Amino acid sequence: MTAGAASVLAWHWRGGRWARATRALPDEVPVALSYDGTTQAVMMATPADLEDFGLGFTLTEGIATPSEVEDLAVAEVPGGLDVQITLAEGAGARLAARRRRMAGPVGCGLCGLDSIAAVLGEVPAVPGGVSLTPGQVTEAMALLPAGQALHDATRAVHAAGFYVPGRGIVALREDVGRHNALDKLAGALRGEGAAGAVVLTCRVSIDMVQKAARLGAGVVIAASAPTAHAVRLAEGAGITLVGLARGDGFAVFTHPGRLSGEEKADVA
Repeated sequence: MTAGAASVLAWHWRGGRWARATRALPDEVPVALSYDGTTQAVMMATPADLEDFGLGFTLTEGIATPSEVEDLAVAEVPGGLDVQITLAEGAGARLAARRRRMAGPVGCGLCGLDSIAAVLGEVPAVPGGVSLTPGQVTEAMALLPAGQALHDATRAVHAAGFYVPGRGIVALREDVGRHNALDKLAGALRGEGAAGAVVLTCRVSIDMVQKAARLGAGVVIAASAPTAHAVRLAEGAGITLVGLARGDGFAVFTHPGRLSGEEKADVA
């Protein structure tokens, strides 16, 4: 059985008849993210690559850099799993101050933010970044399915991959939650996101742009469309945001200069 999947018995209607057979479905459990002994957030997540999840969440939520994580362990607790993270002294003090301002964890992918200003706050600018040809954008999306073992088994999870020109998809993580998949990818990359492009199977909302910016990714390629606010945020952060990347076509919403090829001209 593929990691992160569970076998479930179900009735299937095919070819005009019923048959009972097992089917693989993605597992989903409560996963706590705890820092210095205190829980910061609880997410419903696929129980695979949780070390990457903890490190990536720490980075993309602006809690600490990978170098400020002193220890990370995954523990079984009643009803779920606890990713227990120990921070360096300075990062721990920053998080303690942040907690004092918290009203409580809220919302998918926006955990622990207690105000509209915090949710819509500025993200770090992404300087430089990789340049791609249109063909490489198409290749990046076309290569993604080959690494989606959990999706192949269940047809019910998101994926986030990292594409490097000349090397293909060098890292890929899957999860029932699109934010979780990106966090796991960020953890696998250890913050080294400037050399390639993040490739997503999902739509792009503002929190996905925020996470990509903290990862340092200058290019984000997604199968679905972004939200209008995500486009505005990507524009301000210097991220090239590519959406609707399917087949041999796509749309570039921000910073097209990272994409070489035919001269881009406005058309009516």
